[in-house]
Amino acid sequence: MIVSKSFFVSIIAQASKTGGTTGKLFGAMYVYQVNYQMPFNDFFKQLLSFKKNLITCSTISRSAKFLKAYQAWVSAQTYLNWTGPFFKAYHYQRAGMPAQLRVQVISEDSVKGALLFYEPSIGADNFNFLFDLLKDRVQQQGYKLHSASKLKIRHERYTEQAEKLLLTPPASDLPDSSLCNQLYGNILLDYIKVNKLPGYIRFATNSYNDAYFSKPLPFDELLELTLQPKEQYLK
Repeated sequence: MIVSKSFFVSIIAQASKTGGTTGKLFGAMYVYQVNYQMPFNDFFKQLLSFKKNLITCSTISRSAKFLKAYQAWVSAQTYLNWTGPFFKAYHYQRAGMPAQLRVQVISEDSVKGALLFYEPSIGADNFNFLFDLLKDRVQQQGYKLHSASKLKIRHERYTEQAEKLLLTPPASDLPDSSLCNQLYGNILLDYIKVNKLPGYIRFATNSYNDAYFSKPLPFDELLELTLQPKEQYLK
């Protein structure tokens, strides 16, 4: 999966306003811009391979204040401002058409999904809540939260934050068969920030291509179940 270089340029521009993102970050970005066909995973491996980085890992936890605000946000259906537009933007991107919001399609052998890019018009709090909404709606499909970790990578002149969720399908066989029912496969939800500035949410499925597993259900179907583009405000 290839990531548009324009996204990283915009992250640099935003992060520089909070103290300047220079040195190694600019060097890494230059490498990526020169070879912008570098696969996304390879680029981040290179970015994280610089020496003197301090990486800390912890379990994701939400404060009572966050949860209260999130529940009010869900109750007010504020998410409808972006769930439908992101769903539309995903399909517009697949068709090669411009859209209101930025989305990049992920399509690899066993990984399907989308990157949902942050826009200042969305607002940081709304984007934070959107990440949790996606997690909650995936769980509504019977998935279990297998792990929830938070990484902080301190570079010389900037800090990267990543919240990473892994959700797995319930253990069951496909009806009338001995195949393991993997539904959509394992679901990966990542939320990436630089200097605490929102960057993007990765929403993807990682399936098994194995004779003992069922054929994975399409990601497009999962995206529709989670973003629910036909949902309307309650009266």
